[in-house]
Amino acid sequence: MFEPVGGVVDELMAALDGLAGEDLAPLFGPALFGPVLLDRLRPLLAAQNRLAAEVTRTVRECEVSGAAEVDGLKTMGSWLRGHAHLAAAEAARVVRAGRALEHLPTLAAAFAAGHVTGEQAAIVGRVAEPEQLSRAAEQDVDLAAVDAVLTDVARERPHADVAKAVHHYLDRLDADGPQPDPTEGRRLVIARHPDGSISGRFDLDAVGGQKLQAALESIVQAGRAAGDERTRAQQQADALVQLCDNQLAAGNLPVLRGHKPHVIVTIDSEDLADPSAGSGAAEMGFGATISAARARWMACDGQVTRVVMGPDGVPLDVGGTIRLFPPHIRRAAEVRDGGCVFAGCRAPTWWCDMHHLPAWIDGGATDLANAALLCERHHTKVHHGFRVERQPDGRWRIWRPDGTEILTGPRRTGPPLVTAA
Repeated sequence: MFEPVGGVVDELMAALDGLAGEDLAPLFGPALFGPVLLDRLRPLLAAQNRLAAEVTRTVRECEVSGAAEVDGLKTMGSWLRGHAHLAAAEAARVVRAGRALEHLPTLAAAFAAGHVTGEQAAIVGRVAEPEQLSRAAEQDVDLAAVDAVLTDVARERPHADVAKAVHHYLDRLDADGPQPDPTEGRRLVIARHPDGSISGRFDLDAVGGQKLQAALESIVQAGRAAGDERTRAQQQADALVQLCDNQLAAGNLPVLRGHKPHVIVTIDSEDLADPSAGSGAAEMGFGATISAARARWMACDGQVTRVVMGPDGVPLDVGGTIRLFPPHIRRAAEVRDGGCVFAGCRAPTWWCDMHHLPAWIDGGATDLANAALLCERHHTKVHHGFRVERQPDGRWRIWRPDGTEILTGPRRTGPPLVTAA
């Protein structure tokens, strides 16, 4: 007999309220309590999988019945994006998984029992896409056997192994077919947040992925320094930014409307002179806002153009663009320093910015004596309290914000050198 959905869902919500109301703090502490937390987590993960299976099954029934039309939409993908606020990729994944599970009963049962995650179900579900089903039928493939084998892999093996198994099956299914165009599956989506930071998602084919990894790994390994406490994820993110820096500096990127691509920062001259100005003192070319201190950091090795604005916001005068460090001084610094001068860093010259020791906005000279080569990461450190100083004998010394010196070799045993503050 049909039971109203509201009753079942209400019971589920009540159970979730009970879980959310439990105090976990008493379970956290000595190692004795670790298993208690893990014992609580395991069934929750299984329940999450079971709930995902019910969502997928319901989405499929909605699709078959045309339920989205009730809300004026044509597809369940658009309904999930608009009403459930799912990302486009996630909505498409749920819809595809619902279609595939109709052809993969063993996988559907494991999913419903909580033994398989939604992402695993979507990956295995690729074998039941219309094109793959047609190929399997032409070659008399026993889809039930494939369903059982891949479901066992999903139950027992890590996520990466599931993807490999599915890829292996699809390759064998189309062993004699034409090589796919690798560019068709490539995607890069960038989302900009209110503070100007970005996050994103990308999908690359095997060859494209290897190219990216090779480029990033070369920069990660070359940028490793003594005492580097960054996580692997931070190292790769820094490497990606460095890769962009290298390309922008090389001048080989396509010209945009008559100008080489560059990073634009707009800031009032008064704010630029005052690093204590607010966090939104400067605006960048793609709409992000940054602090005056960050703008000063970027101006160290940039070009500055003076624009005089009238009271109605119309430019009255545009002065000439000034390149703060001319090329011949940069070349001299590259010969003198050989790379980033920060203690323990071996970043090459082509990664480095030219840094004014006393800031140019504070009257620091734009000459070799007032210049230091610093990689992007350590240039940021210097603008956040670290201090670099070149000694008369040509050695560079680096101090932390607390005044202690960073030493990379044997510690001195004699009296300390006296340096100017």
